[in-house]
Amino acid sequence: MNLKLAELFGKGKTVFSFEVFPPKRDVPIETIYETLDELQYLKPDFISVTYGASGSLADNSTCEIASAIKADYGIESAAHLTCVNSTRHELDVMLERLQDGGVENIMALRGDYVPGIEPKHDFEHASDLITYIKSKHYDFGISAACYPEGHPDSTDQVSDVLNLKKKVDAGAEHLVSQLFFDNQIFYDFVDKAKIAGINTPIEAGIMPVTNSKQIERMVSLCGASLPAKFTKMMQRYENKPEAMRDAGIAYATNQIVDLLSHNVDGIHLYTMNNPYIAKRISENVKSLL
Repeated sequence: MNLKLAELFGKGKTVFSFEVFPPKRDVPIETIYETLDELQYLKPDFISVTYGASGSLADNSTCEIASAIKADYGIESAAHLTCVNSTRHELDVMLERLQDGGVENIMALRGDYVPGIEPKHDFEHASDLITYIKSKHYDFGISAACYPEGHPDSTDQVSDVLNLKKKVDAGAEHLVSQLFFDNQIFYDFVDKAKIAGINTPIEAGIMPVTNSKQIERMVSLCGASLPAKFTKMMQRYENKPEAMRDAGIAYATNQIVDLLSHNVDGIHLYTMNNPYIAKRISENVKSLL
């Protein structure tokens, strides 16, 4: 059955989904299946799989993993696909792989510029990628990313929301937000998106922070602001790994509870390939979904 992710919404239940990433080159591929063996029992509505940072086809296992999630675990999947470091030919190869692997949903992204690698320039923006996919013979469900605090490369939030509208007009049917730690920022963003005429489902992306290095890296990449209570938590527990993990789980749980009370369309949990954390949070909120 061909199920597009947008069809999961509007059925009286908050969509609850996960994100995983392929193992690094020096880590056996089996490690991700050990993770999925545990995540499957949490019964997420779908699992998305990130794309290799370089965009290289040679060492990219996104398609294999997304295909296995659907075929072997019986869970809907979405494969991330980035374009800034890919040519049209390379994307054609990847689209064929995804279709042949039974993957039916794509998270269409621009992708990050990689130091030392010259962008291919066939596609400058995610909206260009979406338009390209839609011009082909495929029938993929198309999702896209959104940024509650604005994309790091955008000049201001107004232009960022207008660029998001371009993605939706190009064919994105479902949006997943970048991580944030202040729910009010997300609510304000959703209001702005609706004013701009964006009526697609918007999932709130939640990342449980379990160590200070993790948050430093993610904030540098996406520019998420840190509320005072979050910063205090990190300072209090950063040298106590178990306490930091539990505090991060509690903070993410509180975020999700508040989001659910505001009737968000969905929650997309960035699992960081950690089944223990995903399980703890899922158990904390399962009666609320």
